[in-house]
Amino acid sequence: MDASMWVAKTGLTAQSTKMTVIANNLANVNTVGFKKDRAMFEELLYQTIAQAGGQTDATNEDPTGFMLGTGTRIISTEKIHAQGNMISTENSFDLAVSGDGFFAITQQDGTFAYTRDGSFKISSEGEVVTTGGQPLFPAITIPVDAASITIGRDGTVTAELAGGGGSTQLGSIQLSRFLNKSGLMPMGRNLYGQTEASGVAETGVPSENGFGGLVQGMLEASNVNVVEEMVSMIETQRAYEINSKAISAADGMLRFLNNNL
Repeated sequence: MDASMWVAKTGLTAQSTKMTVIANNLANVNTVGFKKDRAMFEELLYQTIAQAGGQTDATNEDPTGFMLGTGTRIISTEKIHAQGNMISTENSFDLAVSGDGFFAITQQDGTFAYTRDGSFKISSEGEVVTTGGQPLFPAITIPVDAASITIGRDGTVTAELAGGGGSTQLGSIQLSRFLNKSGLMPMGRNLYGQTEASGVAETGVPSENGFGGLVQGMLEASNVNVVEEMVSMIETQRAYEINSKAISAADGMLRFLNNNL
């Protein structure tokens, strides 16, 4: 195969993968707490025809060399953990994190997952859980006779009891943060898993020591900007077309050689 065809083929593959990333971003434009992905490109190894600095004769050296690139590839995707817009819901169990931090969620196997999705619900046993039924950590249990629930910016959960029973503190919601948030592993269901790259979770009180504050009755929207994604989609489509035209041009050159030599 002609080398230029192979190089253009790697461009087609990389741009097709980038389009998948963009499509996933747009598909999750209404997903609570979603963080958009960015595709990272890397050039492939070069074929060295003549080494830079090599001797061209007894007294002179090649100042630039002669190296041919072999294409590109997607080396990674990176989560962009920018703050999403706040959406008012007026639901007392909807929480948004304003700043740094994730909610810790206890999974079925006892390990922890982390999320920015604060659309919590109440289980049949009064426990605060995610929409998937996984309990918040530390666990918060709402009493049956609770008339209203108040959650402060520092995570303090207070219940006003029915029938003039007064108020009682139910516990405190904590947040977790990571040295390298982009190293977290997306697990689906709006959850992230800790990895070696992310570092160990640091737990703290909301609104203290750099942790974000909690806002009750609001949710954090996806940070996907539709206009930016559409522009990126057009750019990707044009790059794909140019690479396909490079293959067509190389094919035309080979056809000319076959027909005229």
